[in-house]
Amino acid sequence: MTPRERFIAALERRPFVGRVPHFELVFFLTMEAFGKVHPSHRSYHQWDQMEEKERQLHRADMADIFVATAERFEQDAIFMHPNPDSVDETQRLIDLIRERTGDRYFLMRHGDATFSLPDGEHMMEFCYRLADEPQKVKDEAQQMVDKVLERARRYQQHGELDGFALCSDYCFNTGPFLSPRQFSEFVTPYLKQLVRGYRELGFYVIKHTDGNIMPIIDQLVEAQPHALHSLDPQGGVDIAEVKRLYGDQVCLIGNVNCGLLDTGTDAEVIESARYALQNGMPGGGYIFSTSNCIYTGMRLERYELMLNVWRAEGIYASTEAI
Repeated sequence: MTPRERFIAALERRPFVGRVPHFELVFFLTMEAFGKVHPSHRSYHQWDQMEEKERQLHRADMADIFVATAERFEQDAIFMHPNPDSVDETQRLIDLIRERTGDRYFLMRHGDATFSLPDGEHMMEFCYRLADEPQKVKDEAQQMVDKVLERARRYQQHGELDGFALCSDYCFNTGPFLSPRQFSEFVTPYLKQLVRGYRELGFYVIKHTDGNIMPIIDQLVEAQPHALHSLDPQGGVDIAEVKRLYGDQVCLIGNVNCGLLDTGTDAEVIESARYALQNGMPGGGYIFSTSNCIYTGMRLERYELMLNVWRAEGIYASTEAI
C-alpha cells in the first residue's frame, strides 16, 4: 500500500497489514532538519512586488520542504500550509507536490469555519455577544460555513486535494470553553453542516481540538468526521477510554504527549508512544501522532525517539491481529 492508501484505510477504519499510518499537523523543525525556515514562519509582505519567477521559486521551495518532511519522517499525509494562503496558491502548491510525488501522499489543508476559543483580548466580548445577540452569532456561524464550503467546491473542481483538517480549538485542559449546552447551540449544528458538506463533495475530514474534549466528545462524534485529533493527554483525554466508547464510529489520531517530548525523560516519551499504540491500534482506525504538533523549540531527537517506538511496535502483522 502507498502511504496515502494506508492513511485512507485508517480513516475508513478498514483492516490492513503493515505499519500504522503517521502524520503531524505541523513539523516546525525544518531549520534543524533541512536548514530551511518553515513556510509559516516566513514573512511575505512584499509578495505583490515579487516577480513571477521569485514566486515560482518560493512555491517550489515550499513544496520541497513538505515533501522532504514526509519522506524523512515517513509521514503518510502532508498538511499543507501555503504562504500566502489563498485558494489559488494552495492549488499551485498541490500541483507541485503531486508533480514530485504523484498520489503517494494524502494531501490536506486547514478548513474549519466554526467558532474556536477566543483569544484573551476578545473573550469577554464574545461571551457578551452570546448572551446579548445570539441570533447574530448564529448568522455569523452560518455565513462562515457557507463561505468555506463554496471554497471547497473550487478545490473539488481543481482535484487532487484529499481532505481537510478542521483546526478550531474548543477546549482548555480543564474542559471546553463553552458549556455542552452552549456548544450544542453555537457550534455543533454548524460543525455538522461543515462536515456533511465536505463529505458530500468527496473530501475526508479530520476534526482537531486540543484540551479536555470529554464533556463534548459525543457532539464531536455525532458530527461524523472521519477522525478525531489530538486526544490530548495533557487535557486528561485517555485514548483507551475514547477507543472503548467511540472506536467503532471514528478514527482516532494522536495521544502521544507532546509536553513529554519537550520536557519529559526518554523513558516517559517511550511510554507515552507505546501507550498510544497499544490502545489505539486494536480494531484498526488509528493514526499515530503527537497530541499537537512538532513545534518550535522541541528537540528533534525526541521526535525521532517517538518514531523509533512506532517503527518497532506500530505494525499490523495480519488483519486477524486487528
